[in-house]
Amino acid sequence: MINKLADSVAHALQGVPDGATVLIGGFGTAGIPGELIDGLIAQGAKDLTVVNNNAGNADLGLAALLKAGRVRKIICSFPRQVDSYVFDELYRSGKLELELVPQGNLAERLRAAGAGIGAFFCPTAHGTELAHNADGTSKETREINGKHYVLEYPIHGDVALIKAEQGDRWGNLTYRMSARNFGPVMATAAKTTVATVHEVVELGALDPEAIVTPGIYVTHVVQIDRTATQAGGFKKSA
Repeated sequence: MINKLADSVAHALQGVPDGATVLIGGFGTAGIPGELIDGLIAQGAKDLTVVNNNAGNADLGLAALLKAGRVRKIICSFPRQVDSYVFDELYRSGKLELELVPQGNLAERLRAAGAGIGAFFCPTAHGTELAHNADGTSKETREINGKHYVLEYPIHGDVALIKAEQGDRWGNLTYRMSARNFGPVMATAAKTTVATVHEVVELGALDPEAIVTPGIYVTHVVQIDRTATQAGGFKKSA
């Protein structure tokens, strides 16, 4: 019998290794899987590469993971905001690597990983500093039908941590509004996907047309009490 329901966050995250690439869903504070991030801090994996649209808020959620010194590199689109002081301090002191990726490119690089695409050409970033690799070398470019493009490669994850709204024991997921951002493509791009849900439903209760992430992409589902979650979608880390 297929049953992807995990007893706890700790059980779902016990296999995350040091040096893993961790895809973390969400957009700003919407859809951030705070309980899973707290669980990853407690689990102890270090030297991580983290992929997220942002680089954390205040000292909660992703920022708490950065503050704990567990992250070697972050790949994101929007690292700096009013309360991104944890990222700022680590980056300016040379303790954290940054790969800045335009938001559309970030989503497409993740989608490409899930779709099995080896690479793709995109016009975004052509003629800018973002058309260079981390070592300063230029990315491959090509002119297609009179327009210039930059070659981009997929982002594959070892683990994806995502927040959904409902799920069943097969791992089928639905999302709530903007909390859906990045979660679905990250689930397809990772070897292992762990999702939190606020409601576990019986098989067949989810309308197949409403299922956004099919269970084939999900490894573990952990139910989280909605009342235990603070505004903004995550709990404060200890």
